[in-house]
Amino acid sequence: MDIKQKQKEFERIAVPHMDLLFSYAMRITNNEEDAQDLLQETYLKAFRFWEQFEKGTNLKAWLFRIMKNSYINRYRKEKKEGESVSYNEIEEFYDSLKDESAVESSDLQHNLYTNLLDDEVTDALDSLPNDFRTVILLCDIEGLQYEEIAEFLQCPIGTVRSRLHRGRKMLQKKLLTYAKKKGYITDV
Repeated sequence: MDIKQKQKEFERIAVPHMDLLFSYAMRITNNEEDAQDLLQETYLKAFRFWEQFEKGTNLKAWLFRIMKNSYINRYRKEKKEGESVSYNEIEEFYDSLKDESAVESSDLQHNLYTNLLDDEVTDALDSLPNDFRTVILLCDIEGLQYEEIAEFLQCPIGTVRSRLHRGRKMLQKKLLTYAKKKGYITDV
């Protein structure tokens, strides 16, 4: 396959998943620039190794796996390098994230997630252990199927179901007061 055919096939098949991957990258990095970098790195690697993708298998899961591995590798590298950041920079960044007008994204799912969920719901989601939060985000926010999540996480589908069930139970406990306050639950 020549480079132009490879590029056309890649654009036709892989690029349509870009919004979904960006949305997930935003959730794991909590920073638009880092999410853009991670997305770009994912697509560069995917294009570079396009011949290794087995046609007929789950492309979304393959792309998510590349993203996950890139994120982990970047995290390990940064941890090893010991990057230093001042407390004021962290505080300013966190405040800018809280200010809805400071963060603009063209990603519909990200906007819906941040604008539709109250801070209490977002905080409850963010407080979950990473394994449970990831499964809930991929299933309930991104709408991926269990099989796709299992491929992405490289774990059995039963593990996905278990984490989803347990994560939802944790959220239910964390949001009980919130649900009563909003009138979703009334005392019987």
